[in-house]
Amino acid sequence: MSLPKVILKSGKEKSIQRRHPWIFSGAVYGVSREINDGEMVDVVDSKNNHLGTGYFSDKGSIVVRILTFGDETFSENFWKDKLQSAWYLRTQILDFEVTNAFRVIHGEGDGISGLIIDYYDKNWVIQAHSTGVFLQMDKIAEAIKSNFPEYCETIYCKSSGTLPNTGTDYFLFGNKAEAVAKENNILFSVNWVEGQKTGFFLDQRENRKLLGEFSKGKKVLNTFCYTGGFSLYAMSAGAELVTSVDISQKAVDLAASNMELNFPNANHKAIADDVFNFMKENHQIYDVIVLDPPAFAKSIKSKHTATQAYKRLNIAGLKALAPNGILFTFSCSQVIDDVLFYNTVAAAAIETGRNIRVLHKLEQGPDHPTNIYHPEGHYLKGLVLFVE
Repeated sequence: MSLPKVILKSGKEKSIQRRHPWIFSGAVYGVSREINDGEMVDVVDSKNNHLGTGYFSDKGSIVVRILTFGDETFSENFWKDKLQSAWYLRTQILDFEVTNAFRVIHGEGDGISGLIIDYYDKNWVIQAHSTGVFLQMDKIAEAIKSNFPEYCETIYCKSSGTLPNTGTDYFLFGNKAEAVAKENNILFSVNWVEGQKTGFFLDQRENRKLLGEFSKGKKVLNTFCYTGGFSLYAMSAGAELVTSVDISQKAVDLAASNMELNFPNANHKAIADDVFNFMKENHQIYDVIVLDPPAFAKSIKSKHTATQAYKRLNIAGLKALAPNGILFTFSCSQVIDDVLFYNTVAAAAIETGRNIRVLHKLEQGPDHPTNIYHPEGHYLKGLVLFVE
């Protein structure tokens, strides 16, 4: 049976011809018939030339998420093939002997717009960002079980936060809710049922490792610590003192628990407090500070407010740094691009009047790849600063 068609306005085919996977509502001329949310469609230009196939959405500005381009056809093996390709890439960039927690599918970066899959020691957590992908959940789970039987104990669908109308999260296979995952031989207790996102923030792995190189014998402050990722890497490198701060008592308890799991005698302080309040009230001077806040800007409308928040946070961080200190500062807000983030940190630096050099520009790890045709997939920005 032929698929319904989404017909583009004249001249609006350029982006899809350049293999960008999003079709926005403003590019659409019309449809061949009524289309349900999540239904698969063919996209054609104004002359009825086939451009691609993907999932239709009647919510938000992205009307179609393209899965196949041009003459490539969508087959029953699509999920298996994409998973195999993504897994092969991870075998090339990760050492499974020391790391068994990583992202397997990173949306557009792995050719499946709207799908996230994270892996925690034989446990798979799936997050759908589109109804079309969510409706294929059983097929995705079957592809995982078929491709990786020896690497699969549990498959969990956790999409209620990204698609509120889908109901509750649920197990597709198995029933484990947590595991002790390993990242560069550091252990983390991960609970994908109760934790944020899929249970852990995997995108900072390489940046956490880099932090360790600056932490030996140093006093380290990790703000917005969540489960203590940066804190554990600092302590593993021989930090003198590590302080972990998060507004969530639950997160702070998890950070303390993870520290105990790895370094039971660590000089570690876990503090539940608003980070801005902590920075204002705290009088300790640190040698290394991590500023890794949640996304201050989730839409264009909040861009200005978010920029001001990033500036205030970085001023506070720079003021709390000892002479010749190191600042790791990040933004995961997609609407804050690299240039704006850099300029915002520079504006904060100007207010402190300190001599500052940029040592590194950071981004998400390679298991969170950016599709070269979809630059929006680059969302994590970071700077490592040497502050005299």
